[in-house]
Amino acid sequence: MKERRLVFEKSRRGRVAVEPPEVDVPQVDPEELIPEKFLRDELEGFPELSELDVVRHYTELSTLNFGVDTGFYPLGSCTMKYNPRVDEDVALLEGFSRLHPYQPEEHCQGALRLMHELASYLCEIGGMDALTLQPSAGAHGELCGLLVLSAYFKDRGERRDKLIIPDTAHGTNPASSALAGFRVVEIGSSKKGIIEPHDVERLMDENTAGIMLTNPNTLGLFEENIKDIASIVHSRGGFVYCDGANLNALMGIARLGDMGVDLVQFNLHKTFATPHGGGGPGSGPLGVKKELAPYLPLPWVEKTSDRYRLVTDAPKSIGRCRAFYGNFLVMVKAYAYIRRMGREGLKEASRMAILNANYIKERLKEDFHLPYPQTCMHECVFSDKYQQSRGVTTMDIAKRLIDYGFHPPTIYFPLVVKGAIMIEPTETESPETIDAFIDAMKSIARDARENPAILKDAPHSAPVKRVDEARASRRPVVRWHSPNDNDRG
Repeated sequence: MKERRLVFEKSRRGRVAVEPPEVDVPQVDPEELIPEKFLRDELEGFPELSELDVVRHYTELSTLNFGVDTGFYPLGSCTMKYNPRVDEDVALLEGFSRLHPYQPEEHCQGALRLMHELASYLCEIGGMDALTLQPSAGAHGELCGLLVLSAYFKDRGERRDKLIIPDTAHGTNPASSALAGFRVVEIGSSKKGIIEPHDVERLMDENTAGIMLTNPNTLGLFEENIKDIASIVHSRGGFVYCDGANLNALMGIARLGDMGVDLVQFNLHKTFATPHGGGGPGSGPLGVKKELAPYLPLPWVEKTSDRYRLVTDAPKSIGRCRAFYGNFLVMVKAYAYIRRMGREGLKEASRMAILNANYIKERLKEDFHLPYPQTCMHECVFSDKYQQSRGVTTMDIAKRLIDYGFHPPTIYFPLVVKGAIMIEPTETESPETIDAFIDAMKSIARDARENPAILKDAPHSAPVKRVDEARASRRPVVRWHSPNDNDRG
């Protein structure tokens, strides 16, 4: 393998990568104009390279990044799928990309129309009555929804401070609940991996605002009792919040609102073709049933007879949940995706996501333990139970996958499965890619039986070998040390 060196190690004194133009103004001594405390000393050890060295160094670094453009990215519960580039092109149109939030409404009618129509599309997809586009991500949408719930009960003079959350919930669910002022009451899933109505009935009381679940849940299983659960919650004055992170298993096929769900956030950056990962930008619009609509954050877009306007005054609204109106260009990409796909296209995407996940489940169930063997939705969950007798763990399996050119799937989540391996193939991968991934997993299972040592120090071909992840999180090396330093951190 080619030796990789730090940019500091490539430095040679006297080399420069830039040639500034000649100074055409009188030169003065900086110390005569700038106070000494603001002057920087010469940077010791600053790299000196030619332009070609700089170009090659950063081009080489760019090839080390793994992304959905370079390979299969089967992170369960994250929907790391390929996104059509045409949606990026639409968002770059000057009328969108150069729009400023302070421009008057009469100059932004096209943008307001797009926002209004996107909200109506999402309401139709989710079976909701009203929607805010403000939240910046899925967890932000969760928090917004729970603040809406809190405002609703406060307006009615009720003090409901508890929220039921399953043990298969996304990790952000209990965090959002706590931020919104609710106490989390955990509910266990059954041996089938789903919630049972009698458990909800036992926990649901007059102090409980409702239940916050994910459907399909984080085991990739459909909550088949959801209508009965919703009926119990509603009968006792509560609401059903559904985390919409896994909507790519339902869109076009079934509507959460028809199942009794009252609130749902739509992760545009997962399901509707906007980039996912790298910290954003994201978008997590919140849809609600009509009882909760007056409490949505301001502003929202309203259509009158001949124009669109921003509603900025609603007495029961929780106010703003962020500056301006949300991440607008993310909305543009999602709008373009929905318009291009149409009703049948969205349905086909969900069907393909489900088909791909079940194909992987069936092909790998003899090689890896499958704790929930029933039909899954868009993702499937295995464990390392079969490999543990040979001393091989889920971490070893994940690291070995890197040698085959695949990003590891989500591991050790959901927590209800010990040694979990959570795989989401999405709807965009070809049969050839999925088969190559399955072959790699089967090869790893065979190595675990016949040559487990090869897994223990994997990956072997990656630029960075196995690291001590616990130490890395506790003592991260965030600055460069000279090669002459004895302690590299």
